[in-house]
Parts: sequence; structure tokens; C-alpha cells
Amino acid sequence: MTDILTEAGTARAVLLTDFEDYLVKQRGLSPRTIYHTLRFADRFLDHRFGEGAINLPGLRPADIIGFIEHVLTTGRRDKTVATHVRAFLQFLFARGVTATNLALSLPKAAKRWDARLPRHLAPEGVEAVLASARSNPRYGARDYAMLLIMARLGLRAVEVIAIQLDDIDWRVGELTVRGKGQLHDRLPISPEVGDALSAYLRNERGPATCRTLFVAQRAPYRPFKDGQILNAILKEALKATDQKPVTPYVGSHLLRHSLATQLVNAGASLDEVGDVLRHRSRSSTMIYARLDIDGLRSVAMPWPVTGGGQ
Repeated sequence: MTDILTEAGTARAVLLTDFEDYLVKQRGLSPRTIYHTLRFADRFLDHRFGEGAINLPGLRPADIIGFIEHVLTTGRRDKTVATHVRAFLQFLFARGVTATNLALSLPKAAKRWDARLPRHLAPEGVEAVLASARSNPRYGARDYAMLLIMARLGLRAVEVIAIQLDDIDWRVGELTVRGKGQLHDRLPISPEVGDALSAYLRNERGPATCRTLFVAQRAPYRPFKDGQILNAILKEALKATDQKPVTPYVGSHLLRHSLATQLVNAGASLDEVGDVLRHRSRSSTMIYARLDIDGLRSVAMPWPVTGGGQ
């Protein structure tokens, strides 16, 4: 029995290692997403096979649905479980392990683009948050620069903490953004953003040995592990300005939504908003459809086509 368990455990380890390699090289996912995707793949294998031999070719749609129902009835309603399991099933089909793509057995929730407006702050609310972050006597320059990049350029939190010193081209005024799927884009840096970055580098960034732009303010001045630091900074700034977070709270994406909402209200089309936010699919921009009244005018600042320079 011990030999069987050992063989099964080895087979599982090899499978998950191969899956991780697939997520990194072919899907280009972030380390955080890869971690959670692997975790759910391992949970699925536990649920279906326990400690016994893994018979992946014998998987059926009922096995997949049964696992999803099991997770959703354990008390924690994780909205991403289907996404993670779908990635695992697509991997199995791509590797020829399963004869059919069992990912198709997972129903996709219908999205109602007009169900509600995106959670956002009014322009004066955004400016109040930025001013509050800037007034922090200890980390004001850093916090202000990080939030300003999100508010003006529409970066995601994980993209902000991933910025490297070499990503800033001061000569031409551009920032290379390391986006989803290992795609890089070049965005123009306005004088406002450039001044904020310069002030942070001159006055607050400690003697870090890494090339990451934003680091902790205490020795050993390490990069941040994930984007939760921006969520914490934004919450603190909202509290200081007596603004109540929108419900449900969408985290640091609040500034990204606010930028998109401002652009649409200023006359930008959904396609233009999608270019600014670097959406790879137009469906991602459709949450702003209710705001797009005429969509006839262009965004004032010229933005590059998505998927720009590598």
C-alpha cells in the first residue's frame, strides 16, 4: 500500500510541476495567480482521487461539476474556483491527457453589462485621495506616486509594484508596463507623473539593492510581494478624506475604474477606453457601456496601440 501511495504522490508531483511550467511559459500568468491555480488543481485531485492512483483519462464532466459544488458548499464562496479548474482542464486537453476538453463542461456565468455602473470615485474624490496620500509624513512621496500612476495611467496594482527602474525612459518620457500574459506596453509619462516619480526617487527611496522601483521604506528595502500594499494605501487615504469606500469595495481597482469613467464622461469611446486600460478583449471594457452616451470624441492624450514594444 505504501508503494502505491508513493507512486501516486510522485505522479501527482510530476503532473503539477508540468502544469506550473505550462502556466508560466504558455499562459504567462502572475506568480500569485499560478499559486492559486495550482492550489485548486491539487484540491481537485484530492477530491476526485484521494491518495489513490490518478486516472485522468477517465475524468467525466460529472467529476468536475461535483468538485465545484463541493467547494461552493464548504462555506467559502470563491468566485475564481471555476476559472482555476478550467485552466487545469485546458492543460490536460492540450497535453493530450484527456480526449475531450472538459473545460467546456463548466458553465460560464452570463454577464449583464448594464446591470450596474462600475464602482468609481468622482474626479474630486480622486484628487482628495491623492492629496491625502501625498500628505503622509513618512511615505507620502512613494504612496502618492503609486496611486497617481493608477489614477492617471490606469495601471493595475500588480503592474505598479512590478515597475523596474529600467522601465522608465526619462529621455522620451515613457513607461514600460509589464502587463498580463507577459505582454509589455509603453505608456506616455505626463509631467505630473514624472515629477512624482522624481520626487520619490530623490527624497524617499531607500538604498535598495534591487531594481524594483517601489520598495518598502525600512531595511532591507525589499519589493512588495503583491498588490495588497496599494489596497491598504488607498483605504487609508479614503479614511483620511472621510470618503466611504463604494460598496462592494473593489480594492485598488477603484482608481482604474474611476479613470475609465472619467474618460467615458469626457467623450471617449469604449474602444479608446479599452486602449487606455490595455484590455485584450473588448468584452472587458463593456462594463462601462452604460456610461458611453455618444462615444464621438477622442481621448485628449494620444495612447499607444495595445501590445506595443517588448
